[in-house]
This record gives sequence, structure tokens and C-alpha cells, in this order.
Amino acid sequence: MRKNFGAKPWTYPQPVFIIATYDEKGHPDAMNAAWGGIDYDDQINLCLSAGHKSVKNLLATRAFTVSMGTVEQLKACDYVGIVSGNKEPDKFAHAGFHAIASEFVNAPLIAELPMAVECELLSYDPETCHLVGKIINVSADESILDDKGKIDPGKLHAITFDPVHNAYLAVGEKVGNAFKDGLELKK
Repeated sequence: MRKNFGAKPWTYPQPVFIIATYDEKGHPDAMNAAWGGIDYDDQINLCLSAGHKSVKNLLATRAFTVSMGTVEQLKACDYVGIVSGNKEPDKFAHAGFHAIASEFVNAPLIAELPMAVECELLSYDPETCHLVGKIINVSADESILDDKGKIDPGKLHAITFDPVHNAYLAVGEKVGNAFKDGLELKK
């Protein structure tokens, strides 16, 4: 038997995306966003309300980065989701984050978060809060690469958001092989 909960914004996993931008003076800002994902090979979609300082910044600069929240930086990632950049101008620094200029877009990479998607703004609808970014580059610190030079999710220690319990969950345990294990059922 199933229990019905009605219309809720619940899916698993929900990413913990840390959106980073520069303001008009070049000061970095960051916010936490869980509603987003990839829908084309070169696009990321996010649901971000227009009142966020980071949204104002990316509308001005037309660029942003999306870092994966990690277990090691959980408190800082949560902090940038709790505190508004409109009220705390040094939110980025108070989180303990350090900005590294992206080589590809006019937005900061966060030194403490080892993986980021670097994007240019394609569109934003303030009524629906729907943002679409063009992926220009994905960068990863060498510390999270495996022996073949690929991103190792176990080393990344990404976290996801549990919207039902307002909790963060760790990601990383391998449980199968994509595009392979299901072939057993094809017989």
C-alpha cells in the first residue's frame, strides 16, 4: 500500500548546488540551491528567485559557477543557504570560502569545493524563477580524480538535500554499473 502526500517538491536525490557569482565590483557571493539539474548536454537549469543577491549578480555579469556541496564543507554550504547576501555582504568570506577566478566565465570558483560547472546565462524568467545556463566548462581539483584522471565520486564526497527531513545525505557508494547491469534482463 502507498501513502499519498499530495503535490510536493520531493525527489531523490536533490543536489546541493552552490551558485557563485561576482557583483558589479568583483566581490564574490554564493548561495545554496537544491532545485536544479541537467536537461541538455550543455545546459543546466535552476529554480532561483529573483530576490537573491546571487541572481542579481548573475543577471548583471551573465555568468555563474555551480559547485557541488561536499561533506567536508557542509556547514559552509548550509550557511550560504541560510544567510542572505543582501543583508550580509561578506557572506562568502564568513563561510570560509576563497574565490579563484574562472578561466572561462566571469564568476568565481570556490577553492574549498573541488568540482564546479562554469556557466554563462542563457535565460532567466523572474516570474517562474527558471534559469538556464550554458555549460562552458567543468573543472575539478586533482584531489578528487582517480588514477585515470576522471572525477571520483567517492573522493568528491558530494551531499544531497533530503527535502522530507530537511537533512543532508552523503553520496558516493557504488552499487552497480550503468548501461551494463540491466543487460541481464534483455535476454
